[in-house]
Amino acid sequence: MTGFELLATDGAARYGRLRTAHGGVETPAFMPVATAGTVKAMMPEAVVAAGAQMILANTYHLMLRPGAERVRRQGGLHRFMGWSRPILTDSGGFQVMSLKALRDIDDDGVTFRSHIDGSRHRLTPERSIEIQRDLGADISMVLDECIAWPCSVDAAAAAMRRSTAWAERSKAAFEHRAGHGLFAIVQGSVFADLRQESAAALADIGFDGYAIGGLAVGEGQARMFAVLEATVPGLPTDRPRYLMGVGKPADLVGAVLRGVDMFDCVIPTRSGRTAQAFTRHGALNLRNARHAEDGRPLDGRCLCPACRTYSRAYLHHLAKAGEILGAMLLTAHNVTYYQDLMADLRDAIQTGTLGAFATQFAAREMRGDLAPL
Repeated sequence: MTGFELLATDGAARYGRLRTAHGGVETPAFMPVATAGTVKAMMPEAVVAAGAQMILANTYHLMLRPGAERVRRQGGLHRFMGWSRPILTDSGGFQVMSLKALRDIDDDGVTFRSHIDGSRHRLTPERSIEIQRDLGADISMVLDECIAWPCSVDAAAAAMRRSTAWAERSKAAFEHRAGHGLFAIVQGSVFADLRQESAAALADIGFDGYAIGGLAVGEGQARMFAVLEATVPGLPTDRPRYLMGVGKPADLVGAVLRGVDMFDCVIPTRSGRTAQAFTRHGALNLRNARHAEDGRPLDGRCLCPACRTYSRAYLHHLAKAGEILGAMLLTAHNVTYYQDLMADLRDAIQTGTLGAFATQFAAREMRGDLAPL
C-alpha cells in the first residue's frame, strides 16, 4: 500500500521515490535510528535540519517502555515524539540475536525476559504486527530470526525457513491501509544458496519492500558485499531494497553500487556520543591532541551547526571535558554527513557519474584527515 517509483539507474544503483502516509522518501536513503522514540542527543527539528527524510524506531524497546498501547492512546508515535515524517519500525527480530541470553525461541514466536525489569513478554509475528500498528508505523517489518556469524549452514537454514514462515504469518496479520507498507526480511547468513532461496520465497509471497537482514554481524565487508551480489538480483525491481543495520560510509557506497536503496545504523549517532566524527576527509577522533589548537571546522563543506560555528579546538575541548554539548554537536554533524552522502549518491546516479563519485570517495577515505596545523 506504499508506492515506489524507480526514476533512474546507473549500473545496479537506483534512484527512486518511496511514497508513504507521512510523505515521500527519495532513495538511496539513510534512516537515523530512534530506537526508543528519540534520535539520541538530537531534537526532532535538528534531525529534519540534518536532511533526514525517515527514521527507524524499535518494536521491542517501545513494547517494553512506554508500551505500544500507551503510544497509541497518545495518538501514535509520530505525535508522541513530535516527528511528522515517515517512520519505519523494526520488528524485534534483531533482539532475537542481540538478547539471545534473555529469550527463548520456538516456531510460534519468541519469549523475552525484559532487560529492564525481568518481566516476560511474548512476541509472535502477529503480536509484532499489532504493536507496529499501534505505533502507527508507515513501514512495518515482519518478525524474523536474525542469526549471528559465525554459524553453521544448518543453523542458518533453520533460521531462514522459520523467518519465511513468520513472514507469511506477518503478512496475514497486517492491515493494509493507504500509505502503510510491510517489508519482508531476507535471511540466510553468508550462504548464497540460502539467501537466494529466501529471496525467491518472499518474492512469491509478495511484500511492499524487501530488507536484507543478518549482515554486519561479524562477517566483514567483503562477505557482506558478496551476499548482496548474490541476493539483490533475486529481489523484485519495482520494490525498495533495504539493508538493515549498515553501516560505515564505505559500506553504504558499496551497497548502493550493488543496488540497495535504504539503510539504517546506530553508527553516526553512537559515534557522535563517543567523539568520533565522519567527514569528507574520513573519520577522526576529536579526543586526539592534534585537534587541541586547530581553529578549522570539522569539514569545510558541511553546513551543520558544528561546522558552521565551532572549531575543532572547541569540539576537542567539549569531548575531553565530557560536555553534553559535544555529543549533541558531533551527533548532528554525523547525521548531516550521512544525509549529505546520500544526496551526493542520488545526484551521481541521476547524472550517470556514480563510478567517478565512488572512485573519488575511496581516494578521499584513503588519504584520511587534513594534515595537522
